[in-house]
Amino acid sequence: MAMIQWFPGHMHLTQKAIAERIKNIDVVIELLDARLPGSSANPMLAELTQGKPALKVLNKQDLADPARTVQWLAHYNALPGTRAIGLDACVAAPAKALIKACFELAPNRGGMVKPMRVLICGIPNVGKSTLINTLTARRAAKTGDEAGITKLEQRISLADDFYLYDTPGILWPRIIVAKSGYNLAASGAIGRNAFNEEEVALELLDYLIVHYPELIAARFKLSGVERMRDEELLEAIGRQRGALQGGQRVNLQKAAEIAIYDFRSGVLGRMTLETPEEFAQWLAAGQKLDAQRQVKKDAIELDRKIRFKQIKNPKNSA
Repeated sequence: MAMIQWFPGHMHLTQKAIAERIKNIDVVIELLDARLPGSSANPMLAELTQGKPALKVLNKQDLADPARTVQWLAHYNALPGTRAIGLDACVAAPAKALIKACFELAPNRGGMVKPMRVLICGIPNVGKSTLINTLTARRAAKTGDEAGITKLEQRISLADDFYLYDTPGILWPRIIVAKSGYNLAASGAIGRNAFNEEEVALELLDYLIVHYPELIAARFKLSGVERMRDEELLEAIGRQRGALQGGQRVNLQKAAEIAIYDFRSGVLGRMTLETPEEFAQWLAAGQKLDAQRQVKKDAIELDRKIRFKQIKNPKNSA
């Protein structure tokens, strides 16, 4: 995927802060986007919080495919030391279930002597600040549509014996699963300067044609969606929505923005862009390709060192 560098300095600081804070944490809550649970799980976070009880929260479940949410909850609940629940961060009652789940994961914590210490984290724009404000019934955390609003760690007291440590949204330096990159871009987790909207829209539509053609057809009043290629569908969407330029040609950039916005806002319908099985396949392929790249990189570096040594010691090469 043709991504620009998108690991800003404050994310390096966040990584350090989490590594330091985790020593005294009882439970780690990771907010995931229910529309892309695998892609929105941060592998760097998994390394930093290894060994700690984990609560996976599939946020924005009201936008996700209910059947696939059930699959993902079962997948995470089958992992050791892990619980998973789904919720919409704006609904107060389910949000409060987080406190109960944390005490179930760490039953020996609680009371003034041993207060529960919970770290909440997730990728940018996954709804973490909105959830915290719901939990506290006040605007404890700043919210916004742009990725990376929260910049500094905050400690929030949800009860006399329950402390919640909030951290800025953190992404990882590079994506080894190309499909995850496209899904993250489609969801809004990555700033718009980091990707080509037309490319992302085409990848999104390519998946939706196979899995949700009826929802696309209903939204844009199109027929034969399941037989279209992604380029044809994008052009049809642009024409249907009046995204035209000179000579009645479709403005593909505008059409892409429409497709992405309609997905993000949920007006297309409840959709999930990956199943646990699909993501496992994408991850395995990405790891294999990344390992091959590393072998080549190591070979180039070894060759460079040998050449440098020969130049530095010309007698040895004689």
